[in-house]
Amino acid sequence: MLAELAAFSDSDANLTRLYLSPAHRAAADRVAEWMREAGLDVGFDALGTVRGRLKPTAAGRAGNRRLLIGSHIDTVVDAGRYDGMLGVVAGILAAEELRSRSIDLPFGIDLLAFGDEEGVRFPTTLVSSSAVAGCLVPSDLDARDADGVSLRDALQAFGGDPQAAASTAYARDEALAYLEVHIEQGPVLEAEGLPLGIVTSIAGQSRFSITVTGEAGHAGTVPMTLRRDALAASAEMMLAIEDVARAGGAHQMVATVGRLAAKPGAVNVIPADVTFTLDIRADADAPRLAAIAELDARFRAIAGRRGVSVAMEKFYESPTTPCAPRLQEAFAGAARDLGLADRRLASGAGHDGHAMHHLTDVGMLFVRCRGGISHNPAEHATIDDMGLAVEALIKAVERLAADAASSGDLT
Repeated sequence: MLAELAAFSDSDANLTRLYLSPAHRAAADRVAEWMREAGLDVGFDALGTVRGRLKPTAAGRAGNRRLLIGSHIDTVVDAGRYDGMLGVVAGILAAEELRSRSIDLPFGIDLLAFGDEEGVRFPTTLVSSSAVAGCLVPSDLDARDADGVSLRDALQAFGGDPQAAASTAYARDEALAYLEVHIEQGPVLEAEGLPLGIVTSIAGQSRFSITVTGEAGHAGTVPMTLRRDALAASAEMMLAIEDVARAGGAHQMVATVGRLAAKPGAVNVIPADVTFTLDIRADADAPRLAAIAELDARFRAIAGRRGVSVAMEKFYESPTTPCAPRLQEAFAGAARDLGLADRRLASGAGHDGHAMHHLTDVGMLFVRCRGGISHNPAEHATIDDMGLAVEALIKAVERLAADAASSGDLT
């Protein structure tokens, strides 16, 4: 199934499937077919999310409560075939097994195949899951891609309905929880010889554009002691970033400088202006915010000592999304049932759960991936590990169903 999905690409050279593209539409149609074959009622919502519905099977407890299971089917450029897609396929297989095993469900199950998790085509992210969660920013529909096509127009070409965006949201009392299976996208589980891990939180992220301003000068005539070198100052700031992030290792803190530009950019001119980005993440908000405050102080100290100025401009902020303890325990119980370790870890990558947390509790299960490689054609998870993940998802749903049936409480 993953191999078949990987064939739907906007590029002949690699797997690149962008939100609302023809390849996205083809992949979504195939996912819809699989959902129908698994016995689900299927449709598309106004933002292009594929929704498959399995009705409650336990007598007298139907109501309108639904357990949501999903992930995304859009990709980065030159992607692997597991990121996002595994969660969608795992949900379909789990639903099929729940039906074939005649497991009583006091709630319905909705499978969701989202489309804008990667945020590659438009300067947006999580548009489709945000709509489902009721937290869509309306102005996102006016965002434009590199060719000038608006998200609104692309949605209409896809077959969606931007005017009905608000109708895609679940009512808060409809959603029981949101579960997602995903490759780890990191090396921890492989290093520890574990096939599965239970996610404790989705890391909060802060992103900054940092501008350092010094003074241009002749590379041969300005003494080193009299220079106001913006690039040298920036280099020292980058080392400070690395130092602070390493000190926050207990909170799975990571920090990255991904872009750097120096001006005027001549080989024989001292750099006068440097701009670089900072992406900093941790498993909780407090240590991340404390690290940012420390970096601000250290940047200013470096700038003062080197005779330059520095400005930090935040352009993205996403708070930590905690995974609900009851859902962690459901996955942990499933792992124990399978004879596996109860390994808890945070996710350093963002997921649709960031948006879904605005609607309901979030739970995530990680699957070991080879070398921790992701966003890369070399991305890989074994069939055995993926099979364990599907079975763990089934057992977690069974535990939630049993808890609801015994307590009479679906929350």
